[in-house]
This record gives sequence, structure tokens and C-alpha cells, in this order.
Amino acid sequence: MKLKIIIHEAEEGGLWAEVPAIPGCATQGETLEELISNLYEAVEGCLSVDVALSGASGEGRVMEIAV
Repeated sequence: MKLKIIIHEAEEGGLWAEVPAIPGCATQGETLEELISNLYEAVEGCLSVDVALSGASGEGRVMEIAV
């Protein structure tokens, strides 16, 4: 499965990301590597619950990851 993610610069430093296809699925990390590692855990956790679809908010970089 491939999912698009939106990466944002956090105001307090580091990065945070959201997964538009999974509402409420977001995580953060101090580095891009930590963020991506945390994304795998967040997506796994979010997919274990039933949620409704919605769009992403704000601006940021878009990436695609395979899970």
C-alpha cells in the first residue's frame, strides 16, 4: 500500500506529518528519519481503527511511503 504524506516544519523545531487519506493520523520527529519511522507506527495504529475520510490541511511537502 502506498500513502501520500504531508510534511510540515514544526514551529518549535523538528517536523510533523499528516496522512490525508487517514484523518487524524499524524506524528512528529526531530529528524526526517525519525519522522518516517514514527509514520510507520502511526499509520499502523490509525489503520487499526475505523475512521472517515477527509482532506489534508495547510501547506507542506508531499511524500509517498509504502506500508
